[in-house]
Amino acid sequence: MDIVVDSLLNGSKNSKGIVVIIDVFRCFTTEAVAFSNGAEKIILVATIEEAIELKKLGFGDILMGEVSGKKPDGFDYGNSPSEISDLDFSGKTIIQSTRAGTVGVASATKADMIFGGSFAVASATSEIIKSCSPKLITLVAMGLEATVRSDEDELCALFIKNLLQGRKSDVQSVKNLVLSGEEAQKYGNPNTPHWPAEDLDFCLNVDSFNFALKIEKEEGLLVCRPKALI
Repeated sequence: MDIVVDSLLNGSKNSKGIVVIIDVFRCFTTEAVAFSNGAEKIILVATIEEAIELKKLGFGDILMGEVSGKKPDGFDYGNSPSEISDLDFSGKTIIQSTRAGTVGVASATKADMIFGGSFAVASATSEIIKSCSPKLITLVAMGLEATVRSDEDELCALFIKNLLQGRKSDVQSVKNLVLSGEEAQKYGNPNTPHWPAEDLDFCLNVDSFNFALKIEKEEGLLVCRPKALI
C-alpha cells in the first residue's frame, strides 16, 4: 500500500488511486454534521453559479457553502458546522460549494475512488479504505482556498496516514498544533461572525462520526453519501 501526501489544487488534479480530499475548516466537517442530521445526499460543485443553477433545475433542496468564509447570496446556509448543528435535514438533498473541499473533489478526475476527509471522520475513512486493500492512496490537503497550505489540513493528512499504517497520533498534541496555526486564529473574533468559535469544537472533535464521506459520480454529478464499515 503506497500512500502519497499532496496539497492544494495541483495535488487534487494529480491525485490517483483512492483519493481523500481533506478540508477540515470546514467543508467535510460540515458535511458530516449534515448527514448526522438526516441529509440524504450532498451534491458537490466547484462554483457558486453551478450550485444555484442546479437548485433552480430541481436537483437539490438546500444550498450550503461559502466564499471567503461567508454565505454566498442566495444560499440557505454557510459552510459552518455549528450553524446547522440543530437543523433537521431528513430526506433532503444539499448542494454544496466551497473554495477548497468541493473544488478539490471536482478536480480529482484521475481518482479511482474519492472520500472527503476531516478529523471528524478520520478513523472511519481509514478503516473503509483499508478494507478495499488499495495499492495506492493519495491524501490531498486542500488548504486555504486550494492555494495556500494550512496546518489543519496538512496535519489531518498525516493523521490519516498514520491510521492507514496502523499508528495512532496523540490527539491532544495534534489539536494544539492546529489551534496555534494561522487559520484557527480566525475563529471567535466578534468582527468575523462567519467564523464562529463553536466551529473549532466541531472541526477538532476527532472521530465524532462513525461514517466516511464517499463521493461518487451519479448522472454526471459528484454525489456524497455517508458510508459506514459493515
